[in-house]
Amino acid sequence: MSAAVSTPTKDVDQAKKSFDLQMGMPGFVVDFLMGGVSAAVSKTAAAPIERVKLLIQNQDEMLKQGRLDRKYDGIVECFRRTSQQEGVASLWRGNTANVIRYFPTQALNFAFRDTYKSMFGYKKERDGYAMWMVGNLASGGAAGATSLLFVYSLDYARTRLANDAKSAKKGGERQFNGLVDVYKKTLATDGIAGLYRGFMPSVTGIIVYRGLYFGMYDSLKPVLLTGNLEGNFLASFLLGWSVTTGAGIASYPLDTIRRRMMMTSGEAVKYKSSIDAGRQIIAKEGVKSLFKGAGANILRGVAGAGVLSIYDQAQLLMFGKAFK
Repeated sequence: MSAAVSTPTKDVDQAKKSFDLQMGMPGFVVDFLMGGVSAAVSKTAAAPIERVKLLIQNQDEMLKQGRLDRKYDGIVECFRRTSQQEGVASLWRGNTANVIRYFPTQALNFAFRDTYKSMFGYKKERDGYAMWMVGNLASGGAAGATSLLFVYSLDYARTRLANDAKSAKKGGERQFNGLVDVYKKTLATDGIAGLYRGFMPSVTGIIVYRGLYFGMYDSLKPVLLTGNLEGNFLASFLLGWSVTTGAGIASYPLDTIRRRMMMTSGEAVKYKSSIDAGRQIIAKEGVKSLFKGAGANILRGVAGAGVLSIYDQAQLLMFGKAFK
């Protein structure tokens, strides 16, 4: 009579189920909390570079609206000018909305990722590495697009708050007095549509970005993080940073278009569509304008890498090994 064989996968599943029972929470809730908390912490740490990225990215729209007196001369100058004119604390302007938005966004991404994986049902051993990677890309993109439906208005509000600079041309006044004020003024001038301006390029961008973000990480992790690198925090962090950088550059023009469209809510002149926005930006400012703030976005990618690596390390501490 042969003894029962215990496999690492079974041990991890049993550890996870045991933890879920001890906490009195289903695995979905555990995924939600672990992903959300690590996301909120990392985004708060990266809030200053996040705001600088948004200011540089949308400065041409702000100049047209008379809400900025002159262009920013790079990342360092934007940091310095914003700190001098508005105070160091202003670098976190919009962070509250970002945390509120990012917690459910990232948590839902992590939580639904496994659900979409099971729906596609590709197995590396059965279907081959290529099909398995396609399944990971599709599940990551679908998870991101699904969560976007719930939190888009918060992303809009965060963008408007972060780009609400104290312009000398406007007498140092701000356009909005906080998160609630963004909703009130936008609904008054543009209705619900104003909160969802730029939604379609956002859906496209989120599929591209999240698909690469989750799909490539899940696909490359078991290939690259093996042997001595398995469970290594630095290796996991560097892989996550590389993935977020690549995904961010690939989807950045779409991000610029959607945010420039967001900036027109409440304004008399608006873009007719995402295609119209892209055409006007390229015609008047050049293709390079679609990539303004990309350098700051690469630095911001450190936060995204931290989310993935911290999430894995939390699982290692709580379950003995990361699970998917």
